[in-house]
Amino acid sequence: MSLLKLENVTKKFGGLTAVSDIGLTVEQGQIYSLIGPNGAGKTTLFNLVSSIFPVTSGRIFFDEKDITEVPTHALASLGIARTFQNLAVFKHETVVNNILVGLHSHLKADPFSAAVFWGRARNEEIRARERAEEIIEFLEIEELRDLPVGTLSYGQQKRVELGRALAVRPKLLLLDEMVSGMNQEEREEIGRFVLDLKEELGMTVFMVEHDMGIVMDISDHVCVMNHGAKIAEGTPDEVSNNSDVIDAYLGSRRKSA
Repeated sequence: MSLLKLENVTKKFGGLTAVSDIGLTVEQGQIYSLIGPNGAGKTTLFNLVSSIFPVTSGRIFFDEKDITEVPTHALASLGIARTFQNLAVFKHETVVNNILVGLHSHLKADPFSAAVFWGRARNEEIRARERAEEIIEFLEIEELRDLPVGTLSYGQQKRVELGRALAVRPKLLLLDEMVSGMNQEEREEIGRFVLDLKEELGMTVFMVEHDMGIVMDISDHVCVMNHGAKIAEGTPDEVSNNSDVIDAYLGSRRKSA
């Protein structure tokens, strides 16, 4: 069953076509990776799915609903969460408070009960904090829960950002260069967490990634972009042996190695 479907999606900035006629389908429960060289249009495509940019033409469907024109702030309530290539955490707040921010879309109490912290508001707060603790335990950052995020290492901050996205309880998790800037041990840990999200929670993950080791190890399906267009897709093995991919992406990495 498809969870995310793009039909002939194109994005133009003036005379520049950044994304050209892209069609792809992310199935429920998949880890789907989007790869390609710098400037291929990967992050622009992610920004279209996230409604950060409007599409020039084409349609985007999520859970069989047309979300092409749904505003960014409404995506969380539909079940879509995203991390960003550049950290977007609240560095002066604690780990637990950063994760609680992600639960905001699930709070439904009226202003009065929220003001007096009674009834529904109190129950929602209790459940939110329980959920935050579950995420902290899942990500194995219990000892960091009360520390300001700005005092943590880069890899730990990325883990907190992932936790905040998980707080949305997403059906679809968008990961933009999740392991960028991490050391080998941190990359392997994130790869393990992403696999656990799929295998333990049944979550669907759509990720843009440059780390080919992570992509080939954990992906179910891979789509390759170059110059804004899709040039190949398939299993990791199929993609890694595709001559167009080798020329456009993998080959350039081998030559520079």
